[in-house]
Amino acid sequence: MRYLMVDRILEWEAGRGIKGVKNVAMSEDVLEFHFPGNPIMPGVLLLEAMVQLAGWIEAASTDFQRWFLLQRIPRCHFYGFALPGDQVEFEIKALESPDASSKKFEGIGTVNGKKKIVAEFEGESVLLEDLESATEQRRLFEILTRS
Repeated sequence: MRYLMVDRILEWEAGRGIKGVKNVAMSEDVLEFHFPGNPIMPGVLLLEAMVQLAGWIEAASTDFQRWFLLQRIPRCHFYGFALPGDQVEFEIKALESPDASSKKFEGIGTVNGKKKIVAEFEGESVLLEDLESATEQRRLFEILTRS
């Protein structure tokens, strides 16, 4: 099973950055156990949403030929909780990379303008077809961007 952690892509610019949102819903399975009686969106899933957005910008920037795979997280800080009913807004920016196959990004996630997560992460650009159907990913991107 694959979890799509981004509910909508608001804007993107090829090779530069992307903005998207994650709506935290009480009905999400993970909130039943994290934590019973006190549901909190796990911080690692906020980070996953950021990494998925990096994947989307890599795919859209390469005409759905490539995808971003996480390898390293040099910096990640959490500043509070994302709770049911919150809409987490993410902004991901591409950073300079030493070569075309490696990628670096920095991102921030906020709820009502308040920081919840800030991270810098690195990985590699891989062939999308080795992971997923490029046609299906393009279709999902069109749904997420409302294009």
